[in-house]
Amino acid sequence: MIFRRAEEKDMGKINELLLQVCLVHHIGRPDLFQYGTKKYREEELLALIHNDNCPILVAADEEDTVLGYAFCKFIQHFGDNILTDIRTLYIDDLCVDETIRGKGIGSFIYENVLAFAKENGCYNVTLNVWECNPAAKKFYEKCGLKPQKVGMETIL
Repeated sequence: MIFRRAEEKDMGKINELLLQVCLVHHIGRPDLFQYGTKKYREEELLALIHNDNCPILVAADEEDTVLGYAFCKFIQHFGDNILTDIRTLYIDDLCVDETIRGKGIGSFIYENVLAFAKENGCYNVTLNVWECNPAAKKFYEKCGLKPQKVGMETIL
């Protein structure tokens, strides 16, 4: 497997995976997530591919076909009243094609994201996981992630 930055040629496969992620969220929370949509429009995805502060990292097979991705974002709070100025790599989205899950690709992506974060001077790696996605939550716990904070809600 290959681990690399996403390129424009990967947009078709990345869009397929974005639809898969949205469907999981729509099934879990149809009150929040629309059906048949994806997180980014074409021009937004293209801009992210070229944004060094928001790298999209992919795992690809021997034919260089994308198997999964991690949308990431560097976060650092300079001069904040309460937060230190540590550099964080936030995983905004991590997805492996649903047809090939369970083969270690997600772990491969996550381990390489950790190495990427270390290479880029990050103190930690963070992410959010929706409560309605127990498979993702279980995967992240298996990777060793621990809760940092909990988002809560009341539906009115």
